[in-house]
Amino acid sequence: MKMIFNFISACICMMLLSCSKDPNPAPQPFRYSEQIVIDGIARTYIVKLPKNYYDSTKDRPLVIGLHGTGGSASQFETDYGFNDKADATGFVALYPDGVLKDDGRGFFEIRTWNAGSCCDYAMYNNINDVKFISTVIDAVCSRFAIDKKRVYVAGMSNGGMMTYRLASELPHKIAAIASVSGPMVAVKDLSLQGSVPIIHFHSIIDTKVPYNGGVGIGGVSFPPAIDGINYWVNRNGCDPVAMVHHYTNYEHSTWHNDFNNKVMELYLTYDGGHAWPGGKKARAGADDPSTAVNATNLIWEFLNKFSLP
Repeated sequence: MKMIFNFISACICMMLLSCSKDPNPAPQPFRYSEQIVIDGIARTYIVKLPKNYYDSTKDRPLVIGLHGTGGSASQFETDYGFNDKADATGFVALYPDGVLKDDGRGFFEIRTWNAGSCCDYAMYNNINDVKFISTVIDAVCSRFAIDKKRVYVAGMSNGGMMTYRLASELPHKIAAIASVSGPMVAVKDLSLQGSVPIIHFHSIIDTKVPYNGGVGIGGVSFPPAIDGINYWVNRNGCDPVAMVHHYTNYEHSTWHNDFNNKVMELYLTYDGGHAWPGGKKARAGADDPSTAVNATNLIWEFLNKFSLP
């Protein structure tokens, strides 16, 4: 009788254990659409985890992608291949949205960043995008396994301009930046300190934001891209004389610091226009992307070399 009782008890225990384990657990999410309120304005962003994120608990690099004027977080995510690069290499991608003109009530719903002297609604209303990005970095780092010493920012056009401002004001949080077709339009404050490695891409035939400066899209006057690069060459303690290599469709310039580390790079393409080299054409009527280089691959190769002390 005792043996029968023990057998029945064991069977019940096995049944309970099997029932407690869900044979079809819900899949872990890899993409989050988030919202945060900054200075009374609801700001949005997308977090994309790499496909191997849940395979370990190790901290991952964070790459922030900033769209251009008229773009969006989802547009950057779709057009420039960072999700595929994240899956292949293991970083977490973060795509914030610029502030929406007229808080969404305007006829033209255009998102922009307050990068300094550009652009549009965000600049005219003095939107604190530095605070927004800084706060989002903290929020994402607190929720996900992020290596805080390896936070990077890449941006297109107005987003590229914003990367320069973030580097200037948040050098303690940003390990390196990449700008595509976006010169530095923030104040070049010589009193500021903090080294931030930079890679810049531009087409010599870009008429919307001319590489050599001048009047571009919307009648806006832009500074020469080399002005911002030279500011950072000095701030990063680099030899002011660049090493320049010429190729069929582009030229590649590099600057080295006192430790002979290559911390500044410039890819100047002879083809394309105001577009992401190697990326998708943003829309009908937009400039064709350069085919001389693949910006996404080169950006990750550059960013991945740097870490905050």
